[in-house]
Amino acid sequence: MLRPDLLQLSFDEFTFRLKPEQHEMELADTVRVEVAVEYKTRAWQTIEVDVGPGEAREVDLVTPAIDGVAEMGLSITNQVRCLGINEQVAQKLHACTGPQRQDRARDILDILVVDMLGQLDRLRARAAAERIFGQRNTHPFPPETIIPPEWTVELETLAAELGYRTTKAAEIQKEFTNLVAAIASA
Repeated sequence: MLRPDLLQLSFDEFTFRLKPEQHEMELADTVRVEVAVEYKTRAWQTIEVDVGPGEAREVDLVTPAIDGVAEMGLSITNQVRCLGINEQVAQKLHACTGPQRQDRARDILDILVVDMLGQLDRLRARAAAERIFGQRNTHPFPPETIIPPEWTVELETLAAELGYRTTKAAEIQKEFTNLVAAIASA
């Protein structure tokens, strides 16, 4: 269990406070926590952070693009180390097709959008997926890609909110199945 008193971080005039609620994701050896972000002692935003082992083999250096922060006169770091996009896709693929996949409908659209934007290297995503599926050992890779019927409304709503090219669950299902097959055969 993470201890709230261990989060003593700040940046410029931002401070961060770990909220007491924690969600154990045992299959991924990860804990999801909520972090309250405050600016000049005032509540600003709450973000979810997944804290887990450093299993990623790839990291991406990302230049922050946060609207309004520069206008506030705050300094922004040049680059931030993030879990590599292919690793993220592999983890999301494992999560949304696994035995504990409830509440993971959004992962399907996340994966499709990453590919649509040309950010996915299918060969590297396959290597990461094979490793992650093997380590977690809950279900085989490539996984079954049948989307649960109870996700239909959520997928269609999210697709509309994201401006995705289709908002029909059957078409999203087909695109997801085709993409997983393409990753598996890369």
